[in-house]
Amino acid sequence: MEFVKETSLNGLQHGFQVCSHAIGDRANREILDRYEAAFNELPDLTPDHRFRIEHAQHLHPEDIPRFAELGVIPAMQAVHLSSDRPWAIDRLGEKRIKEGAYMWQDLLQSGIPVVNGTDVPVEPLNPIASFYASVSRKTLKGVPEGGYEPEQKMTREQALRSYTLDAAFGAFEEDIKGSITAGKLADFTIYSQDLMTVAEEEVLDTEVVMTIFGGEVVYTKGE
Repeated sequence: MEFVKETSLNGLQHGFQVCSHAIGDRANREILDRYEAAFNELPDLTPDHRFRIEHAQHLHPEDIPRFAELGVIPAMQAVHLSSDRPWAIDRLGEKRIKEGAYMWQDLLQSGIPVVNGTDVPVEPLNPIASFYASVSRKTLKGVPEGGYEPEQKMTREQALRSYTLDAAFGAFEEDIKGSITAGKLADFTIYSQDLMTVAEEEVLDTEVVMTIFGGEVVYTKGE
């Protein structure tokens, strides 16, 4: 793990964002500890470092607030809940699942943005599946009723932001991406229905109607 600290120091010294892959609570704590050690060693170089942990899927409860305290961004993939939660409880047990797995709302309420994605090719490319998981905390078959640990659901606005503005922020690209704003790249997708208002059980029926990339139409349904 000393390599993580050395890489973190190198990133701070040369202006590189460091992103580490960690899924379980021990791995996430080890990464947070090494990041923190590097930040403490070079305090003048730490503002707006935006170091990330990719996945941050299962956390020790004591480590949840550390993301905001250290400014470390959890880059998560909500669709992992849909795929993994049904069997993860057998590995982790009910207590650890409820206190530390897929803790989206607790992380958001602590003051750190959550970056969302699909984790292709491990999971399907379709971002709608991950959006659905974010707001329902259900499998893609729509179970269980009410969702797993529903208090951790994202609101639709939070979910949308996690895939757009906050995702851009997590890549130092918020000035050019993440919103349809004058002066930014014209990258956006038009869907067949409004994800902010459509009934939850109909979210997965959403289809891409058009994709605009760099101001150019690159996909139109039916063409």
